[in-house]
Amino acid sequence: MSLPNDTALVTGSGNGIGRAIALRLAREGYDIGVVDLDAAGAEATAEQVRALGRRACVARADVGRRDSARAAVAQVAEALGPVGVLVNNAGILRTAPFLEVSDEQWRSLMSVNLDGVFHFCQAVLPGMLARGAGCIVNMSSWTGKKGVPNHAGYSASKAAVIALTQSVAGELAGRGIRVNAVCPGIIVDTAMRDEAEALNARQGLPGVQARVGNTVPLRRAGLPDDVAGVVAFLVSADAAYMTGQALNITGGLWMN
Repeated sequence: MSLPNDTALVTGSGNGIGRAIALRLAREGYDIGVVDLDAAGAEATAEQVRALGRRACVARADVGRRDSARAAVAQVAEALGPVGVLVNNAGILRTAPFLEVSDEQWRSLMSVNLDGVFHFCQAVLPGMLARGAGCIVNMSSWTGKKGVPNHAGYSASKAAVIALTQSVAGELAGRGIRVNAVCPGIIVDTAMRDEAEALNARQGLPGVQARVGNTVPLRRAGLPDDVAGVVAFLVSADAAYMTGQALNITGGLWMN
């Protein structure tokens, strides 16, 4: 099992939820591999990690490309040591009525949200298996458990992440590897929230904050730190008997 003073690699950690996860794991004692296409955002995260007294390495990568994922893992391992924790956070949101979903939109969602998880898991697992220890947390969504209108591609990609998580967790449970997923709900202060707001505006629907009061039992939207706290738990010794789970972080919006 991975423990502090290990190396954690977080994809999509140049901003938003990914940055919050990187900083929370740094506070827990991990050195952080900051992986993102946004070099400036990634470096800003790395500087905040270093300010917390931990080491950081920035690797620019396109998660949808196998060679890019492998190069990023190798770069982080060379700079910080073997990757003991992988958080597959990188993701995109594209929304449209189903009959308006283009091939490009569909493929981009699958490439980033699903292929990215596949590529980075395959890149880190040989090292984890050689050491007999490792933790992986994959970013899904509550819409991966309940498809919602205008999110067909996004929901499908996130449902596939849950199935991949369960398959790999079951396969590797006896070899010291734990694999879990998290399923955020309505989260504020992220680029995805802005995309959702734009869709609501085009359709004449209420904005996120207006919908929260009517749909979220805890009566607030989530924060990136809410997700980061659950990820930190999943990679900790407190979650040593958990694998193959997909934990909701939705304020009660989704309870299954």
